[in-house]
Amino acid sequence: MPYGLPYVARGQKIGLLGGSFDPPHAGHVHITKEALKRFDLDQVWWLVSPGNPLKDRGPAKLARRMAAAREIMDHPRVHVCDFESHVGTRYTAETLAVLQDKCPQARFVWLMGADNLAQFHRWKNWQEIMARVPVGVLARPGDRIDARTAKAAQVYHHARLHPRENRLLSRQSAPVWAFSNVPMRDISSTEIRKNGYWSKS
Repeated sequence: MPYGLPYVARGQKIGLLGGSFDPPHAGHVHITKEALKRFDLDQVWWLVSPGNPLKDRGPAKLARRMAAAREIMDHPRVHVCDFESHVGTRYTAETLAVLQDKCPQARFVWLMGADNLAQFHRWKNWQEIMARVPVGVLARPGDRIDARTAKAAQVYHHARLHPRENRLLSRQSAPVWAFSNVPMRDISSTEIRKNGYWSKS
């Protein structure tokens, strides 16, 4: 496959977890493994972004974040990719459009933590994202109530699956989304940076 993407058989269900991963940590690993099970995915791709348009300060160098991600996420069905840096996309909607063009045989699912759902309406062309792919949301500590009252959750209330149908998410036509309450590790990249365990250099 081009751009360092792994092989995808026709009809395979691929979860996409995007972000700066600055740094990657055990919480990312945990949410990935839960997504594989709860949404019945064949693979998950970590899309390590060159930068986050919603953040004022840039992340550590991409090569360093990629290396750290590959070291911590050791799973045969999870792949760490720098796809966005190859194709020059900056926003999720753009990335999804290119991925669907390059891999028409795949069934993509966008994955996010509930904290991201709470601010999802601030993302560029967020409704296009909902129109393109199913979205799987995994709860993080303290985020459950905020996420369910988020603007995106309200606008797409009609498109939410019942929890017992979450494993069918990837087989549904967008717009559709699922919310899964999972035991989460209360850890974040922000806290790791604040505590001095990860520097930009």
